[in-house]
Amino acid sequence: MQYLIGFFIALFIALTGVGAGTVTVPVLVLFLGVPAPVAVAIGLMFSAAVKLILVPAQIARRNVAWRTLGYMLLGGVPGVLVGSLLLKHLINSGSANLLNAILGAILVSTACWQIFYSFRPVSDNSETPDRSPMLSWLMFPVGAEVGFSSAGAGALGSAALISLTPMAPAQVVGTDIVFGFLLSLIGSGTHLFTHAADPELLLNLVIGGIAGAAVGTMLSARLPRRPLRFAIWVWLLILGSQFLFNSYHVWAATRLNRSVHVNSLGTRVPAVIHP
Repeated sequence: MQYLIGFFIALFIALTGVGAGTVTVPVLVLFLGVPAPVAVAIGLMFSAAVKLILVPAQIARRNVAWRTLGYMLLGGVPGVLVGSLLLKHLINSGSANLLNAILGAILVSTACWQIFYSFRPVSDNSETPDRSPMLSWLMFPVGAEVGFSSAGAGALGSAALISLTPMAPAQVVGTDIVFGFLLSLIGSGTHLFTHAADPELLLNLVIGGIAGAAVGTMLSARLPRRPLRFAIWVWLLILGSQFLFNSYHVWAATRLNRSVHVNSLGTRVPAVIHP
């Protein structure tokens, strides 16, 4: 099961340029029962491992715009450090359910934006003015989201590149993959010192991911990216909604338990709640 999860996530990364952290964390939490902080750390490490396989191919094909990548890293690197520190603060304060709710909100908002963005007509952005210096500011919150949830680099990074640069689609994917790899590498190093991951689970995901990345690289020139991306965002909208639903259930149960207490006869009676 773990090998298959790694295979399919890496396959979609190679085909669409997105999916590493965005898909890995909700799958680990909802289907394998991995605690959210550990899932975020594994998501970042898995993303770095899989993209390490994809990065040389993008560089060899000259799909990386190095100047634009520099602008992205100027804001993304400080952002990923801030996001990692915020996650550490929530873990230390015991706010696990709040963390799940925030992860759900991130997934739902990102998926909704990308679904809306998918309905825009396909156009040649070669005439788009080059506003790549703005990426330094925009990539700070993206980096913070990556450090906090391991999600966002692929989806939001590629959207920003399409909107602000005249880059060809292949360059958008290549530059964004290298950007996501470097942020994942920095973020995983930060999380490695804050809480333990699951080395066995990570190894199984990476083994499956290597095969998925190889297959996806061979198929990437033959399959359309747009329908695949749309399918991912619809699925992630469902997963994010499940996060929010589960968090609400936990919050409601906690409120109910606080509103009653058991008296000396074993009867549950309403507790007196002082304002």
